[in-house]
Amino acid sequence: MKRKTHILKKWWPLYLMLLPGLIYIVIFNYVPMYGVTIAFKDFYASKGILGSPWVGTEHFKRVFRSPDFLPILWNTLSLSLYQLALTFPLPIVLALLINACHSKKFGKFVQNVTYAPYLVSVVVLVGMMMIMLAPRGVFNTIYAWFGGQPQLFMGEEKYFRHIFVLSAVWQTTGWNSIIYLATLSGVSTELYEAARMDGAGKLQRIIHIDMPHIVPTIAIILTLNAGAVMSLGFEKAYLMQNDLNIGASEILSTYVYKKGLLDIDYGYSAAVGLFNNVINLIILLLVNKAAKKITKNSLF
Repeated sequence: MKRKTHILKKWWPLYLMLLPGLIYIVIFNYVPMYGVTIAFKDFYASKGILGSPWVGTEHFKRVFRSPDFLPILWNTLSLSLYQLALTFPLPIVLALLINACHSKKFGKFVQNVTYAPYLVSVVVLVGMMMIMLAPRGVFNTIYAWFGGQPQLFMGEEKYFRHIFVLSAVWQTTGWNSIIYLATLSGVSTELYEAARMDGAGKLQRIIHIDMPHIVPTIAIILTLNAGAVMSLGFEKAYLMQNDLNIGASEILSTYVYKKGLLDIDYGYSAAVGLFNNVINLIILLLVNKAAKKITKNSLF
């Protein structure tokens, strides 16, 4: 107890600097969690959360009875896992290649070029895709050169997942590689020099020096990504959505928006959102436990 008091007295200015951030998190992240009770109530805006009658688990029963829920859940899972399978390893590969690049100027150039797409807003990105993938767009023009017939890429369900994920790869790979490059920058140059003296090539240096150094970072980033596997971005999916691809583009976040704000069914949408968050939490705990067991690194 005396040691803790001594530390508090010694470092109190730093703890004081943390206070605004803690207050912000409590007010905007924890206090609103009381609204989760809407999922267990027949919510009326005129009565408020406290005045609305309790209905128990009725909204959750409606969720699982709904014929739309399982297809939407499958759309969310398949799209999330597909996106994770591509957007997670590619930044690692890019970071390793840039770090191993002999010319530092060329490496910086590649890093800047791949980083730039992240600055493009989602609205602009979807607008670009609609123009380029239109029946008379760039891709259909190139496709026609090889004898193909124009395709309505944005209007067919079979293309939606590929367009969604590949555009995410283009936009986020450079940005996501930054944290791995930062980790690799901390590797001692003496290790590389010793490896060269022993006759190790670039691939061997990557495998035996670079990879072990970024494994803890990989474990933490994978855990964070897995914990958000059910939380696909609403904006992009909603902007890409239309009546023709609705069977593949309707995911939990767009479903919650439509039920909650458009259909004014707040309790039902809150139940869907709560279910989504619980699944994310379970996946986070499982992946964190696996990462701790395999790599000895984890979030907690």
